[in-house]
Amino acid sequence: MFTESIEVARAANGMPLRVSWQGQDYRLAAEPQRWFERRKWWDENLRIPRGIGAGIADYEMWRLQLVAVRGPQQVHSVDVSFDAQTERWRLVRVHESLARSA
Repeated sequence: MFTESIEVARAANGMPLRVSWQGQDYRLAAEPQRWFERRKWWDENLRIPRGIGAGIADYEMWRLQLVAVRGPQQVHSVDVSFDAQTERWRLVRVHESLARSA
């Protein structure tokens, strides 16, 4: 699976506000959509202690519609994940419009 580190500024409620990726700043063009995906703990050799709590076995995922702050105003769609344990963001899917222009 494709993943790449990405910087995401969040609101107090956790919703993404701005994105920096490959030296380019982006703003959101639409309200982000959130869901959760089960992490492949069997591939990661991850042992989760009983009763540790939510957020360990699942990744928080967001689909973002982005527009560059400077330059062409084309809307790009990407999926990013947030790992609550490390507080790191990863770009996991680049939808066709952004892949063609990159």
